[in-house]
Amino acid sequence: MEEYMNLLVTFFLIAVVGFISIVILEAYRRRNNHLHVEVPAIFEDPNSLKQVPCPHVVDPAEKYMSLIIPAFNEEHRLPGALEETMNYLQQRASKDSSFSYEVVIIDDGSADGTKRVAFEFVRKYTVDKVRVILLGRNHGKGEAIRKGMLHSRGELILMLDADGATKVTDLEKLENQIQVIAKKQVQHGKSSPSDPSFRISDIPVAAFGSRAHLEEKALATRKWYRNFLMKGFHLVVLLAAGPGVRDTQCGFKMFTRAAARRLFSNVRLKRWCFDVELVFLCKWFGIPISEISVNWSEIPGSKVNLMSIPNMLWELVLMSAGYRTGMWRISGST
Repeated sequence: MEEYMNLLVTFFLIAVVGFISIVILEAYRRRNNHLHVEVPAIFEDPNSLKQVPCPHVVDPAEKYMSLIIPAFNEEHRLPGALEETMNYLQQRASKDSSFSYEVVIIDDGSADGTKRVAFEFVRKYTVDKVRVILLGRNHGKGEAIRKGMLHSRGELILMLDADGATKVTDLEKLENQIQVIAKKQVQHGKSSPSDPSFRISDIPVAAFGSRAHLEEKALATRKWYRNFLMKGFHLVVLLAAGPGVRDTQCGFKMFTRAAARRLFSNVRLKRWCFDVELVFLCKWFGIPISEISVNWSEIPGSKVNLMSIPNMLWELVLMSAGYRTGMWRISGST
């Protein structure tokens, strides 16, 4: 019996050492993932077929707001969400001449008609208002959003999902909160919000849309095993990124240009858990995060399922290993 127990302990230790080795090797392999040099961003005007100069988040802002929409096989859900978004933006611009905007759609290697749908909106609204980045092959939602953020022109930059699950009008909640925090930050410094040189794009602030207020109802309607898995995932998120944000996975988040520059120059996770990495990086840089309740409804066709949970947990383990060992170095982009 004693020999049997010793054998079990030996196998267990070998398994643990093997797992840790795999984690360390994979984290090391991804240490330069934030560079993402393999796909240059190109904007093309479908009306003139000419390439449009590609901006970068380090350049001065040219628009007040950028909306970043990642899309993977969204031929059917994207048109409705884009129509609602463009109607809102046009109405707001007609009432406020200082409000300028752009929508950047990132086609993450779709195999359906997503590219066609996206370019139809470019033709309809012009390449100054709607732009499309083609990633060629599927990289993941995190990489698609990262690419859009890095090549946007807005003082404020909003990421939102292609399914329209969150009402686009709720961006005003995030925008107003960012304005409040940014002005407080300036008042604590030497300048004043009334100073002509004040630009909100220069103050690093983040605002996260949240569905936490819907959690009680969701718990009552979801299957017990889904609740168990989600609670387990939230616990791991807490251990990996720390407390402070109840809903890390809502796809409705807004950043000032200064915040986006720092965060998306460092993000390494390409798929679902990049949201958690954003929380970690915000805390690292001392970027204030506000969590704002938003109107959200579940839209059929979600690409997140139970099989996504193990992949998300794996990414969280890699993130913890990468940052805690110092293999994932954080550049202090300003």
